Amino acid sequence: MKPLLDLKNVTRRFGGVTAVSGVSLTVLPGRIKAVIGPNGAGKTTLFHLISGILPVSEGVIHFAGRLLNGCKPYRISSLGVSRTFQTAAIFHDMTILENVMTGRHGRSSCGFLRTAFQTPAARREEKQIREQAREWLAFTGVDHGFDSLPGDLPFVIHRKTEIARALATEPQLLLLDEPAAGLNIRETEEMGELIRKIRDLGITVMIIEHDMSLVMDLSDEVCVLNFGVKIAEGSPREVQKNEAVIAAYLGKENRPRAANHELG
Repeated sequence: MKPLLDLKNVTRRFGGVTAVSGVSLTVLPGRIKAVIGPNGAGKTTLFHLISGILPVSEGVIHFAGRLLNGCKPYRISSLGVSRTFQTAAIFHDMTILENVMTGRHGRSSCGFLRTAFQTPAARREEKQIREQAREWLAFTGVDHGFDSLPGDLPFVIHRKTEIARALATEPQLLLLDEPAAGLNIRETEEMGELIRKIRDLGITVMIIEHDMSLVMDLSDEVCVLNFGVKIAEGSPREVQKNEAVIAAYLGKENRPRAANHELG
């Protein structure tokens, strides 16, 4: 099976600081792959590189056979990569329904003039976008409050709204950056169920998460970063037993010695 996402020797430097160093990894279609590591390991930077928010200093990223290097975020989104953020990035002056509709508008066919003058075609498409946004919210478990502003709703709704908006772009690959952050135990369990539902739709998922119970329960594969270097990769069970991973989390060593320590 060909990988959906393929990174080869990807590096990102900020002046004299190397945030991601020579990372190579693949993500197969229909899988859930977690990226874990201590704070400052380079996990979110890696997502920024994949989604085009930051340019790659060295190395190449391919998605569905296409080179992503140099592509703008909107172009990468149109190719089928969508994401959420560590801090829920939703528009607080829009209702949650309108937030999700913004994701769907990227797939709309009506141009600016037809939308501005509210032609019959534009009105029909806007109605369809509204209905699809409601469906995605319902899919994530939001079944009320569509016309409420985010500030009037619990934080878990913010998380689900952002995921619904990402799903509205019709992604092949969904990048979730700490989706369970700020959630209680019950809400975290619901988030795990939602991520499985997303995978069951045929959408490949990459997840950054600090809740190790969630990671080990959900993931098909786990990639571990430390100081921007990949120190391990494999099944959850393999990674749990890896000495380099244990050392990184317990602080037994300051830096990994090798650029890549693969699991046997």
